[in-house]
Amino acid sequence: MRITLFFFFISLTTLSFAQKNFSKEISLISDNDLYTSVHRDGYYTNGLFLTYRVIKNDLSNDTPKRIYKFQIGQLMYTALRANIQTASLHDRPFAGYLYGSFGVSRFYNSNNIFTTDLEIGVLGPNAKGKELQNFLHGFYNFPEPLGWKHQVHNAFALNLNASYLHYFSKASSNTFDISSYNTLKVGTVFTNVSTGIYSRFGFKKLQPYSNSVAFNSNLNIASQGYSESFIFIKPMLNYALYDATIQGSFLNTSSPVTYDVMPYHFSLELGYRYYKKRFLYGYTFTYHTKKLKSSRIKKSNNYGSIYIGYYFN
Repeated sequence: MRITLFFFFISLTTLSFAQKNFSKEISLISDNDLYTSVHRDGYYTNGLFLTYRVIKNDLSNDTPKRIYKFQIGQLMYTALRANIQTASLHDRPFAGYLYGSFGVSRFYNSNNIFTTDLEIGVLGPNAKGKELQNFLHGFYNFPEPLGWKHQVHNAFALNLNASYLHYFSKASSNTFDISSYNTLKVGTVFTNVSTGIYSRFGFKKLQPYSNSVAFNSNLNIASQGYSESFIFIKPMLNYALYDATIQGSFLNTSSPVTYDVMPYHFSLELGYRYYKKRFLYGYTFTYHTKKLKSSRIKKSNNYGSIYIGYYFN
């Protein structure tokens, strides 16, 4: 299914389009540990995110651009070996999280960005993680995942997320820049805070933050004659207070397999973005240290993300 969608989007790039700017974007992000190794299939094992963005311009002299985001997302977590049925042998809880969200990104003349998102959804069997993984395993002819019968139980999900990117400086050639990046999540699924650095390395001159695919802010700038190509790196230090996919929800404390969170963990994202002729393509490799207190779990894990975006009016 993902492969079919991928080649469908690529084939459309051969079409001709009139020279114009675009005010809307629809994108699909697919996360999977198989994108880093065919031998990996556990922990954060799959994520799908369908997103629609639209721009509103000229709000004030200080914030000339504001972009609204509507997203449907599903995240899926399993033990390292998904076909083990015995609950006591699971080194991580099975959990699904399904949500819809609305977000606003505010882009300032100072090159800073402030983003807020509100997520509403469900944690547990109603998130349909079991059903999706059964479908994917059948598609790839993998063994049936049997551990879902011990997954985290159903609970209402409500999360408020905020991030702030503060611009530091750039190279005189305008092919490198660096900023601080900070996030806060508070809710019934995730409560944590993170801080780190975001840097871009351009194969051509970098666009300002308010006009770059790095932050999905090139709406009303993107056109047939406009392109971007760069590598980015984002190391982050994270402090977790609560994670319902690990601890179970405090709204439903009957989940059969739970663990305590590891308060501090480190993450690193390394990725590439390319935009041309209405289309955005990207890949991100994400590495993180262990997120829960389980003696059997590996000290680190990684997964890959494929990004495909399409711009239109």
